[in-house]
Amino acid sequence: MLQINVIREDKQQVIAALKIKNFDAESIVERILEVDMQRRSTQKNLDDTLAESKAMAREIGDLFKSGQQDKANVLREETAKSKTLTKELQDKLAQLESEQESLLVLLPNLPHESVPAGKTPEDNEVVEQEGEIPVLEAGGLPHWDLCSKYDIIDFELGTKITGAGFPVYKGKGAKLQRALISFFLDEATNAGYTEYQVPLMVNEASAYATGQLPDKDGQMYHIALDNLYMIPTAEVPVTNLFRDIILQESQFPIKSTAYSACFRREAGSYGKDVRGLNRLHQFDKVEIVQLTQPEKSYAALEEMRIHVTGLLRKLGLPFRILRLCGGDVSFASALTYDMEVFSAAQKRWLEVSSVSNFETFQSNRMKLRYKDKEGKTTLAHTLNGSALALPRILAALIENYQYEGGIRIPEVLVPYTGFDNIS
Repeated sequence: MLQINVIREDKQQVIAALKIKNFDAESIVERILEVDMQRRSTQKNLDDTLAESKAMAREIGDLFKSGQQDKANVLREETAKSKTLTKELQDKLAQLESEQESLLVLLPNLPHESVPAGKTPEDNEVVEQEGEIPVLEAGGLPHWDLCSKYDIIDFELGTKITGAGFPVYKGKGAKLQRALISFFLDEATNAGYTEYQVPLMVNEASAYATGQLPDKDGQMYHIALDNLYMIPTAEVPVTNLFRDIILQESQFPIKSTAYSACFRREAGSYGKDVRGLNRLHQFDKVEIVQLTQPEKSYAALEEMRIHVTGLLRKLGLPFRILRLCGGDVSFASALTYDMEVFSAAQKRWLEVSSVSNFETFQSNRMKLRYKDKEGKTTLAHTLNGSALALPRILAALIENYQYEGGIRIPEVLVPYTGFDNIS
């Protein structure tokens, strides 16, 4: 959530910046400032009324002590009116604060100055590419056919049990999945991230704090009876570990990681681009999260980007890094890098990670603050990234490492799988 003082200081800059995200903020910003002016005026009137009430209470006490009961009783009648006015002002203030917040949550985060203009993924900027694009020999198969051929993932069985987008991993497929999770977690902890095992459901306050609500309400699985949400990523519970906390600057950077299943409705997704593992309703992912000082957050973002590309390099997958354009960067993010791997059989790039800096957008919602060396309380910056999401990594590995007699396992994973091929 944007800080109100940012909007107050330069509303035109806020409006112009959000146009890069293709968001017309003018009417909302004007209403926010109008409500803010009323709120501040009401707050001043309330403060003045409370101060007058305290002064009258002291005067009444002094009058009673000096035996001037008649004057004291007259003032008592005035305090009764003051109490009524105080209640009216408190109610009005609460209403204005609620309206202001309901408007503020409609505004996306401001994009970083480096975010390119654009409306679609085609406008994203390629900032780096590494590795040779693999070319399959004749007879090469897409991963969904390989999964069936070697009986490692059963898409139809998952549809029978639950529905489309919920595959069943079997035998060496399940072990390869577990191997990837363990490898990613070990790499994260070796890089200084503290591992957590977090709930797969969160309450409304948690989903609101990280920006999923109200923006992504329709994309989340909601358990109405308990008013809980299935997590779309471990980012949500991990970041909320620090909600409503005042940290010390000496604690930074705080680096956390967690493996979790992730749940996304993906409403409206269909066609060849969602076949097989390309887009699922339930999938596994290892997430990395950092909390740090504002002046160090973009260095932290670069560090996280290097960490993710290091994983792809160790897996031997060709990858490229995209800086997302304004129309493709998420509601809550200030700057996002997407990492994509090349799928040999599908002959296209598949997104496997997003690494984002949210600056103070999440911390303002969740009241995540720290005290600096001078004792001043400041909002922290939050960052997160996929390190990595498994479905498309697995799809690329299966396709790119296939050979006539089976599928080779990348050398770095063999200690985790206990086998070096699937045949």
